[in-house]
Formats: sequence, structure tokens, C-alpha cells
Amino acid sequence: MRRELSDEDWELIRPHLPIGQYGPYPENLRDRLEGAVRRFRTGSPGREVPEAFGSWSTVYDRFAQWHDAGVFAAGPFRHGSRAAGPFS
Repeated sequence: MRRELSDEDWELIRPHLPIGQYGPYPENLRDRLEGAVRRFRTGSPGREVPEAFGSWSTVYDRFAQWHDAGVFAAGPFRHGSRAAGPFS
């Protein structure tokens, strides 16, 4: 699978992604984030995120949680990110 983020970008972004206080650590956070990045990079509808990034609904749910937590308004995303708005 072609990555949307370099390893260096991922290491910069990863600490800014909140996870829930309870339950197991969510697997494949990078894949979910890359699915959202791909959606914004290509301008494709949210339901057309390739399955390699997880189901579109899982990518959307994780994006919505990060959006609601203000992730895209701070840190490495704050300068002109297209991820500041709705996913679908």
C-alpha cells in the first residue's frame, strides 16, 4: 500500500492523536489517519476510502473523534489544513 505520510510525518503527528481512556489501544491508527488524509488529498467521497485503510465508517469515526477533540486545529495540522472541516 502506498503511504500518504512519511515515517517522519507520522512520528510528528502520532503524539497529537488522542485515544480513549478505556479499552484496548486502537490498532492501525496510522492507517485510519492516512485514510482521512487520502480522502482530503484526492477529494473523493468519504465512502470511497480504499479498504486498505480500514472500512470507510471506521476511518470516518476516528476522523470525527479527532476533529471533535480539536486535533486538526493544533499541532502539525494548524497551518492551512484541509482537514479542518467535515469528512463526508
